[in-house]
Amino acid sequence: MRINGRAEQAVRAASMLVTVITLVSLADIFTDSLFSCLLLVWKHTVGHIDVPFFTEEESVLSAQISFAIAVVSVYVMRKRIKTVFRGKPWRWYAVLTFPLLVVEAVIFMANWGASHGILFRSGGNMGLYYDQIFSYVGWGILSALSMFGAGVYVFGMDRIYLEQKKAAQYQSQAAVYQMMEQQYSQAERLRHDLKNHVLALRGLWEERAWDKLGDYLKRMEDSAQFGANEEATGNRAVDALLFQKRKMAEDRQIVWECDVQIPKQCCISEFDLCVLFGNILDNAVEACMRLQQGEREAGRPFINVEARTVKKCFLLEVRNSMCDAEKQGNRFVEKENPQGHGIGLLNVGDVVRGYDGVMNTEIQNGVFDISVLLPIGVSTYDMERVV
Repeated sequence: MRINGRAEQAVRAASMLVTVITLVSLADIFTDSLFSCLLLVWKHTVGHIDVPFFTEEESVLSAQISFAIAVVSVYVMRKRIKTVFRGKPWRWYAVLTFPLLVVEAVIFMANWGASHGILFRSGGNMGLYYDQIFSYVGWGILSALSMFGAGVYVFGMDRIYLEQKKAAQYQSQAAVYQMMEQQYSQAERLRHDLKNHVLALRGLWEERAWDKLGDYLKRMEDSAQFGANEEATGNRAVDALLFQKRKMAEDRQIVWECDVQIPKQCCISEFDLCVLFGNILDNAVEACMRLQQGEREAGRPFINVEARTVKKCFLLEVRNSMCDAEKQGNRFVEKENPQGHGIGLLNVGDVVRGYDGVMNTEIQNGVFDISVLLPIGVSTYDMERVV
């Protein structure tokens, strides 16, 4: 079932509202129970009151302080919560919201029971003071467990979604890289047979068979699917990928500079190399395309790719133009299309961790710079020392 954009935004807003209300309610109950329990103990021990009670002013003050602390706590987590609700399909929001509504229903029933005298009791033989202590302790434990469960559920759902997106992107990239390698192999065979093709073309030209000559050239063009091979990296799969990204950049009037050398003795798999180059360059092209008109007039957007061997490690550096409005401090703000926001860099991070490497990003003067350093030898190196 599909729903329109407004309905999807409404589902997202409702899901976020339910999540925030649930977290605030649970934090409020936990804080209020804690304060009430401590105040009763203080009155009983310091004030020497056998059966302490709260005045109306004390109850109101405790409730106000607890609610304020709960709101501030959720507000501090607003960035993390906002990330959870970024770029998900409406079904994800619906699945997330239902258990939280159940938690809200349980809270409502518990509050209703408390207002009608149904409380946690010590057994009836320890007096009203201990009955109150047991009640507040029971409320605190229940709210703490519920709050922990709600937090694990919300952020766990986000983590599962990201892992699924990463897996789907990996599968898609694997299919694309395989297709590009096949195309590149076709081009290599064509170049290998170039001498025979030249002889055939010369014969058609001498016979002035222009139609046949045109058909022959068209077949050569369709078979190759590649232009001049400017990216001679030493790795066929990376060559094919860089050619595609260069064409993508040139079609969008992005200045392309590339100097990549893949070492022959390299333990990094072709697929992982393509994950690194593919995700980083896709992000670079997207960043250049989001430049405003005024920024484009100040200077053409560019992408600079360099890769080489440094101290028995493979170093990949990519620099690209970016919109100044996209950064706050040293990080990116939300894209206009947040679906899959940051998935590419998560995949890059997985590859880096898989080879015990390091990754660094830097934003300065409208330029985004990312560098990846991976060991390529058999021995294990101290990456911090290499850097």
